[in-house]
Amino acid sequence: MRSLDTALVEDKIYEMARHAGVNITASCRQALQAAYDAETSPACSFALGKLIENSETAQKMEMPVCQDCGMAIVILEIGQDVHLEGRPLSEAVNSAVRRAYEDGYFRKSVCDPLTRVNTGDNTPAAIHTEIVPGDEIRITYLPKGFGSENMSRMYMLKPAQGTEGILQAIVQTVKEAGSRPCPPVFVGVGIGGSFDTCAYLAKKAITRDIGTHNPRPDVAAIEAEALERINALQIGCQGFHGDISAIGVNCEIAPTHIAGLPVAVNIQCHCVRCEKAVL
Repeated sequence: MRSLDTALVEDKIYEMARHAGVNITASCRQALQAAYDAETSPACSFALGKLIENSETAQKMEMPVCQDCGMAIVILEIGQDVHLEGRPLSEAVNSAVRRAYEDGYFRKSVCDPLTRVNTGDNTPAAIHTEIVPGDEIRITYLPKGFGSENMSRMYMLKPAQGTEGILQAIVQTVKEAGSRPCPPVFVGVGIGGSFDTCAYLAKKAITRDIGTHNPRPDVAAIEAEALERINALQIGCQGFHGDISAIGVNCEIAPTHIAGLPVAVNIQCHCVRCEKAVL
């Protein structure tokens, strides 16, 4: 059994949040550059160039890379041989988010869903915990903007709709979103599980690097086919009608009930900000 003070978790998440606010991921940088190199539309090439320039300027000047500094999504994979000490874990996580958004001058966007009164510090974070083998804590931090989050969809398909139904759900979601989620988009897909766990799978999918593939060949085939079909929509960067409408599609899968085929599609804009660490 390994003891770990939650103050260490707080400090690490604070560090991750500060870095994520001003930096897109390495795989996102590579994907945007690849999109720029492949794009044939002058308008989309211009827009992609500006997106790349913006990310470089934000990193250099340590300023937010997007005006939507996101809602903090925190995934904690906690080893079953870890004993947590100190303040409650949720308090430590929210304290880290509160400090990071204040010190980083990040926009605070969390509010009551009915009164619309802002909480003032971008908390509470959306915290997901999993108990896993080992004596470490794996932390994933994702500031999720809502221009893209609002375009996400949940489908409860009939089992007979199968792979084609899954592909149609993914592509239709992106098509209906159009330019609103600031394309080129990065698409996370959850397949299976229950209504709630399917959405979580979709969220986890966008924490994987762009360009990685699900280890199951049939699921990887869905990723590749969905990406091809999305780019055939010709939405293009920022909706200017070009070759690259998406920079990646990642799928996660879990067993489901014999009567169902849940599919969740979580849209992420071109500004992919995600940090990972192990304590």
